[in-house]
Amino acid sequence: MDLKTASALRRLRLVSAPEAVSFLLLLVCSVLKRTTDFNAVPVMGALHGVLFILYVIFWLDAWNRTKWDVKRGALYFVLSVLPTGGFFAEKMLKREGEAAVIASRARREGVVEA
Repeated sequence: MDLKTASALRRLRLVSAPEAVSFLLLLVCSVLKRTTDFNAVPVMGALHGVLFILYVIFWLDAWNRTKWDVKRGALYFVLSVLPTGGFFAEKMLKREGEAAVIASRARREGVVEA
């Protein structure tokens, strides 16, 4: 794995958890808007929108660089639209990134031919 691919995975991983948190907070704000006088939906909606757009941009970049198959690429996108999916995406991306770094080091040191 080259440095740009590792960076793409890292960016996607780093935005996935905040995107999930903003989604959950937006849901809470939506409930509060309808049950109380508290209305933070415009602010949380804008914040979540920005984070979601970043997630999609980073997802496209990571998909392009890693050459994921359609199933894996679709999985990461579906996780972005589920309220807690970003947490699962972050965990999976961390594991995938660590495995790729180990494989890259093994190839560089000549332990594995690939």
